[in-house]
Amino acid sequence: MAVKEKYNAALVIVLSILIVGMAENPYRYFQWHITYGDIYPMGVKQQGILINKMFPGPEIRCVTNDNLIINVFNHLDEPFLISWAGIQNRKNSFQDGVYGTTCPIPPGKNYTYALQVKDQIGSFYYFPSLGFHKAAGGFGAIRISSRPKIPVPFPPPADDYTVLIGDWYKTNHKALRAQLDNGGKLPLPDVILINGRASGAKLNVQPGKTYRLRISNVGLQNSLNFRIQNHMMKLVEVEGIHTIQTQFSSLDVHVGQSYSVLITANQPPKDYYIVVSSRFTPQTLITGGVLHYSNSAGAVSGPLPDVPDSMSWSLNQARSIRTNLTASGPRPNPQGSYHYGMINVTRSIRLVTSAGQIGGKQRYAVNRASFYPSDTPLKLADYFKIDGVYKPGSISDQPTSGTIFPMTSVLQADYKAFVEIVFQNWDNIVQSWHFDGYSFFVVGMEFGKWTSASRKIYNLHDAVSRCTVQVYPRSWTAIYVALDNVGMWNLRSELWERQYLGQQLYMRVYTTSTSLRDEYQIPKNALLCGRAIRHHK
Repeated sequence: MAVKEKYNAALVIVLSILIVGMAENPYRYFQWHITYGDIYPMGVKQQGILINKMFPGPEIRCVTNDNLIINVFNHLDEPFLISWAGIQNRKNSFQDGVYGTTCPIPPGKNYTYALQVKDQIGSFYYFPSLGFHKAAGGFGAIRISSRPKIPVPFPPPADDYTVLIGDWYKTNHKALRAQLDNGGKLPLPDVILINGRASGAKLNVQPGKTYRLRISNVGLQNSLNFRIQNHMMKLVEVEGIHTIQTQFSSLDVHVGQSYSVLITANQPPKDYYIVVSSRFTPQTLITGGVLHYSNSAGAVSGPLPDVPDSMSWSLNQARSIRTNLTASGPRPNPQGSYHYGMINVTRSIRLVTSAGQIGGKQRYAVNRASFYPSDTPLKLADYFKIDGVYKPGSISDQPTSGTIFPMTSVLQADYKAFVEIVFQNWDNIVQSWHFDGYSFFVVGMEFGKWTSASRKIYNLHDAVSRCTVQVYPRSWTAIYVALDNVGMWNLRSELWERQYLGQQLYMRVYTTSTSLRDEYQIPKNALLCGRAIRHHK
């Protein structure tokens, strides 16, 4: 059967299996072929993971409430999944694309994701979630525009650029994975990429005009700083939230985070350095690009713009990022109409990270539990009521003393609870944490140990709401989150070595209700694996 005929047949199937309850909003269709291919991010050939022969992968452009039908064909030699960082998949964790929720796509097979970007705007990205594939590519940008009648708190820019930054290894992802599987640690990355290139990235501008840059750190372990020579950046959006429009000369972007800034081409016409460098690492990695004026009178020149090498500077910048309370979000009502600081906290969770060995191999843990995946996705075990796959409450919601231990870690939580989560980091590196299915309020961060007295410095008025947050070395970060999205949701370290070696867990947001108002049923095209194979959808 011709590819076009296969695609048309797939669309017919998809239309028949769309989840009951999806609003009748526009549909956007994508067909992605996942292959290995030659890439040259450092100027020499290495094997990468391509989507439709592209590295980075194709950009998803959509509008609030759009339905995204993405048919993914796996042409690799091993199972594959794509996850959607920041896309909340309301009532539908089956589509989240991590192993705790979704069976991998076998080699030579395909799976059609049916997503809806319900009540969302902003800048996000997708990535491959299995087998350390992220170290080979397979990632790309997602931008969700506001609906036409919803006001945006800044004039339309002359253009809108995606800037994917991240650290990168020249070593094949299978070799990196084997190094971790054999009990080792990874070395420092080799280079930083801008849109898949270690050099040669260019942004074209016209004098006097303003441009939007959507910056995402899609790397594996390093916090990065982004800056443009002689140009200020006005922050306007963080992971779907319009912010107070603060000017920065440089911006720290931690692993997994996304920001939108506006720059104005208001300098003498020439070329200017774009600089991305690693932060707080034993050896600083740095890469550059060019901001090119259309009437440029000269090449880049002068010293590279510098950035303060201060943890306090970075933390203060993070605390200065706040929500624009009067701006509209995905809906016309102001973002400040939700008064999170006036809601009673029903549960407090404290998560402390640690490292150690299990069976003579390096592992990482949360509250001493080092996550090991089960033979069956947790969400499928939940849906089909399969015993023995995991135990709800298998990880404590408070730190305990002792050595780390292996566990398929699932934290039980009640639907509609309003929860405080405190991340405590005693390591000497900047950590980064992501919560699938949710956006949370970053109410506080500070050096030292969190205590109940730390709540006195919480921002209960205009804290930024986002899905990925940093925790500075020997510091804490506190978030508030309303658990209004039923499902099985991954809470993980974005430092990919640590995530792979156990620094993650799942939160089971549970209700006894079986109403479609609370959670959709399993997709009729869902792949089955492990102990779920013998069950019927």
